[in-house]
Amino acid sequence: MLTGRFLGLTILQLIPQIWTNWRIKKTDGLPGSMMFLWALCAVPFGAYNVAQNFNLPLQIQPHCFMGLCLVSWAQILRYHYQWPLWKASLVGVVVACTFAGVEVALILTLRPLYERGNDTGIMAVGIVAAVLLAVGLLPPYGEIWKRRGRVIGINWIFLSMDWFGAFFSLMALVAQHTFDILGGVLYITCCVLEIGIFLSHLIWLMQTRHIRKEAATQGKTFDDIAEEYEAGGLPFRFAERKSKKKRPKGVSPAAEDSEMGAAGSPVTDTDPAVDLAHQK
Repeated sequence: MLTGRFLGLTILQLIPQIWTNWRIKKTDGLPGSMMFLWALCAVPFGAYNVAQNFNLPLQIQPHCFMGLCLVSWAQILRYHYQWPLWKASLVGVVVACTFAGVEVALILTLRPLYERGNDTGIMAVGIVAAVLLAVGLLPPYGEIWKRRGRVIGINWIFLSMDWFGAFFSLMALVAQHTFDILGGVLYITCCVLEIGIFLSHLIWLMQTRHIRKEAATQGKTFDDIAEEYEAGGLPFRFAERKSKKKRPKGVSPAAEDSEMGAAGSPVTDTDPAVDLAHQK
């Protein structure tokens, strides 16, 4: 019963993200590397579960997770990188087949060793899977830095379900007679990194509340204000950080930040964006 519920949670948690990607036809802020690393981690996780002959739900779980992650990754190729639909779909299928082949090879290699009492290989792939899953949560922090704390592109229902899944998995480990250190470290790491994403956006909302409020009175959005500043060539403290390719030649990141103001400084009624809204 419990494993069946965890399986259902794993399947459901990515559906809101896939639905959002399809509905708005945009994946800005959702790193492709995150979805690819999560799909990749399902290969050793699947081999880990199948080689040890875990119950059927646990054997199905990583494969469903891989498939949904690859669907989301293909959507990023389609919507963000503007790949043709056939090309993004074909690449997704080819990667899925490659991952499946690697997993089969791992299972055929690890199962005989495990049955002879040698669990070193099983532990190795388990560690690799855990590391890949945790590392997959790092790319969103690059997007957060780029947008000065703002989180876009990530569905909050998906992120909440993923956090609760990690939290309850951790509680299940605590309730056991013996604590699985590897699993515990993995779940704690995931919980902490995902809380960081929530907190970052909450802080951004607090810092930009005056700007967004004034923009709303004019029937505009925060993005509209940011675009007006960019079009006018004016500094804006919450402007998106530019990559090296987009940054004007000779302008360092420190100079750019200094010109635009500290992203963490409190927003007041004299903020340039508020003045702009009043002038409008």
